Amino acid sequence: MKRHLRLYVTAARFDLIEHARNRLAMVLVALFIPSWISLAHAVIPSQHVTFRLRATGRLLAPAGNQITQITGALNAVTLITGFMMFAVTFNGGRFDRRLAMAGYPRVHLVLAKTTSLTLASGSIAVYATAVICAAWSPRQPVQLAAALFCGAMTYGALGVVFGSLLRREVEGMFALVMTSLVDVGLQSPLAGGGTKSAAVRFLPTYGTMQAATAAGFTHRPLPGDLAVQILWFAGAALLGLLAFHRRTKDALTARRPWRPPWPPRHRRTARPAARTMSTPR
Repeated sequence: MKRHLRLYVTAARFDLIEHARNRLAMVLVALFIPSWISLAHAVIPSQHVTFRLRATGRLLAPAGNQITQITGALNAVTLITGFMMFAVTFNGGRFDRRLAMAGYPRVHLVLAKTTSLTLASGSIAVYATAVICAAWSPRQPVQLAAALFCGAMTYGALGVVFGSLLRREVEGMFALVMTSLVDVGLQSPLAGGGTKSAAVRFLPTYGTMQAATAAGFTHRPLPGDLAVQILWFAGAALLGLLAFHRRTKDALTARRPWRPPWPPRHRRTARPAARTMSTPR
């Protein structure tokens, strides 16, 4: 038991150190989130926008800058968390393969990545919620933080998938940005008062958007939508686990057993003595 705990702690420490070395991600967390949320509150008009919340069927009329803050916070949190997990998976791919080839248990590596994802998602979600609360008071700040946390976990798992499957950093960043833009953009209430198409139910952050919007402007909890978001995370995490397992399995399969350059002693055979031929006189 102590051995497994030690291996898990070591792998988790390596992942957290890799996150801390990602200075761009730290700058985005410290500056981009408050800047984007503050600009949305200051620039977007405060006139009320009427739309129907799909999860409850209730008409809401929040201020435009407030609903934009929730949408922007969701977009920023998912992008940054996905970028962090993509970077640590993509850059640490060779290191993970070497650990697997050396006999390091892959279960501990997966648990370490899950731990780092949980800590990063929780910290970023609480930070974004605090920035929103500094501008106005959401009705359910705890549910708002939980919704952002679930969305961050989902995109963090997607970052692991992209980092395991894609071969170049540009491809991964483009995939994350476009997925988040399409996902959050189609659900934004400012886009024509909210889309009426049922297709939005199948977007990755549908549960997060519904729960976060309800948390900001109603007193009704939505545990069902949070559960839907957790299912999205479970599906993305399963894909990431399969991709990680395949990558490390290929590394283990490609490893050749080491053989000495000389034959073993028990296989050595004595060379027959050279016979001297005498020439008849």
